[in-house]
Amino acid sequence: MSEFDSLMHGMGLILSFHHIALMVIGVLLGILVGVLPGLGAPNGVALLLPLTFTMSPTSAIILLSCMYWGALFGGSITSILFNIPGEPSSVATTFDGYPLARQGRAGEALTAAFTSALLGALVGVLLLTFLSSRIAAFAMEFSSPEFFAVYLLAFCTFIGMSKNPPLKTVAAMMIGFAMAAVGMDTVSGNLRLTFDQPALLSGISFEVAVIGLFGIGEILCTVEEGLVFRGEQARITLRTVLGTWKQLPRYWLTWLRSALVGCWMGVTPGGPTAASFMSYSLARRFSKNREGFGKGELEGVIAPETADHSAGTSALLPMLTLGIPGSATAAVMLGGLMIWGLHPGPTLFAEQHDFVWSLIASMYLGNVVSLIVVLATVPLFAAILRIPFCIIAPIIFTVCVIGAYSVHNSLFDVWLMLGFGVLGYAFKKLGYPIAPLVLAAVLGDKAEDAFRQSMLFSDGQLGIFWSNPLVGSLTTAALLMLCWPLLARGLQALRQYAPRAKVRPS
Repeated sequence: MSEFDSLMHGMGLILSFHHIALMVIGVLLGILVGVLPGLGAPNGVALLLPLTFTMSPTSAIILLSCMYWGALFGGSITSILFNIPGEPSSVATTFDGYPLARQGRAGEALTAAFTSALLGALVGVLLLTFLSSRIAAFAMEFSSPEFFAVYLLAFCTFIGMSKNPPLKTVAAMMIGFAMAAVGMDTVSGNLRLTFDQPALLSGISFEVAVIGLFGIGEILCTVEEGLVFRGEQARITLRTVLGTWKQLPRYWLTWLRSALVGCWMGVTPGGPTAASFMSYSLARRFSKNREGFGKGELEGVIAPETADHSAGTSALLPMLTLGIPGSATAAVMLGGLMIWGLHPGPTLFAEQHDFVWSLIASMYLGNVVSLIVVLATVPLFAAILRIPFCIIAPIIFTVCVIGAYSVHNSLFDVWLMLGFGVLGYAFKKLGYPIAPLVLAAVLGDKAEDAFRQSMLFSDGQLGIFWSNPLVGSLTTAALLMLCWPLLARGLQALRQYAPRAKVRPS
């Protein structure tokens, strides 16, 4: 069955009142998660996970993915109207979005942001539609060494390409690996790091850890900062929307460049945040009006929003085909798939054909629904933002506690969530990234199993990771990514030394 036929089959499966209603509910919840400080897409998806246990996997993933799209849109609202990025990937939108709102052009900025986000997301979905089956078919030839090399490449890319100091990224990953090791060893059957606690025999609950890291940690930081909302008013009319759409075609090159940057950073573990900053920098470098950036330039809103959403969407490609998430939210969704009994990777396309293509089809429809809903509800959510944070914070905290308790109906999980909340707060204050921790917690046990199986096959010889061109290329690329910070520093030193060597004393 071709990709187009599979997509049409998926559309037929999701075109029902039930699924459309789930899309609208997911988008509304996502926008709320995006605009409220102390929440975010990863935490919002984690909070909804316990509610999806009684749903079919198709309905559950539609609800969670639409919540993800809505959260990305919600982050744009706060960035433009309040100069407060609801998501880390929305920081670059504040540079020109808020100045536009201060000039009385908030409706224009919001329309440009939402439309660019839709266009960027559609490019990411097209990539997912036409490449996922081919990548999955190729990955069917993988064995344990190839899978470990892919996992190693993901970990090393996070270390080498991250904007954070490599040692901080490694430290975060080590904590994630320790989390993944808690419970029963799948190879020997021995218990590890349980400390005689019966609640830890099955390991640390992924949802509890994520709720604490993202939710409680963000609340503590926000309370400490004493956040006060002072935003601009926004009113989007049909005339504003049509007028803005009339201007957008002149920025087609910015849109195309930003979409490509977003897809690349989504497929690799760069993530939406890096994509939005990179596309903003490229837009400013190639713009004819560089001086206008930072003062209210529409192109400065289009570039980061396009890249943000194309990266967020394309991050699901490695998650579905290889079982490797390209972002923190994709990592949470990966955990959800495992909880529902699904195993992301190349076999998912063969064993769960209807589920995969229902998800891809829902991305097309869900993003269009997101645009319509967000354009209609901007004033409502802008008004919610003006509620004092002293009222919002206890509500968010209560939702986090209920979400953690409902995973296993255990008070131990609530205390565990609070512990991870303190850890998340410490990470944010000390500048440690949380995404590598989440990645290691999700993939740590799978990487360990693949490594140990490879060692059993080769009688303990590491040469198995260079036993054929495919695994050798992946392993070598991983090591290059690991050493990239040192290589980049060496190249920079050579460039600085070369001009001095040319200058000779007279």
